[in-house]
Parts: sequence; C-alpha cells; structure tokens
Amino acid sequence: MSRLSQLFSRKPANGPTSSGGAGSPSAADQRRATVEHLADFARTRVGVEAYIEPPTNDTPTTLMLIATTGEWTRRRVPDARTARKLAEQLELPVYDVNFTGYPQRMRDWNSRQRRR
Repeated sequence: MSRLSQLFSRKPANGPTSSGGAGSPSAADQRRATVEHLADFARTRVGVEAYIEPPTNDTPTTLMLIATTGEWTRRRVPDARTARKLAEQLELPVYDVNFTGYPQRMRDWNSRQRRR
C-alpha cells in the first residue's frame, strides 16, 4: 500500500510507525510526562492558576495552567475530577472555564505573541 493510501486507510497501520507500536510510551509514561510538564510550569512561573476546560466533540477534558504574565500551557486529562485532583496536588487555585471564562491576561499574552 502506498504511503498516501495509508494516510486515508481505515485499517490501522502495522509496524513501528503506528501509534501503540514498539517504542510508544505507555499510559503511565504519558501520565507521568503530563504531570511533570504541569508541575514544571507551575514551579517556574509566578501566580499560576488552573482552569478546567470541558470536553468538546473534538477534544477531551483539558487542564490549562495560566501564569500572571498570561503565559499558558494545556494538557489533556481523563476527566474534570482528575484535573481538580492534579491542581490540588500542585497547590494551585482551580477554576471551571464554563463559569469563569478565560482571564484577560491570557488573551493579552496571545495577542502579544501573534504580533511577534
């Protein structure tokens, strides 16, 4: 099967390049990497707050961390309860985007990044 055909095939690809193949990180490794990334972000920025984003048709529940500068990072989490537990472990205030919306500082930071 040609490479282009493989991209549009409904059959899962077999071999080392497919997801879940040899060398793919396990679920535990992925979870550890996510927690380490979020902990590093919280540790190296000032005034970080956690925002839980609900699942949509395209994306699962996510946890977004936003610093006082407006810089942010986002990672997938299994559900809102897990996101809340993780934010508590990181000792961060946690908010639900459905109720609070996104902070203005994040939108300002995004605008400044686009102008670069």
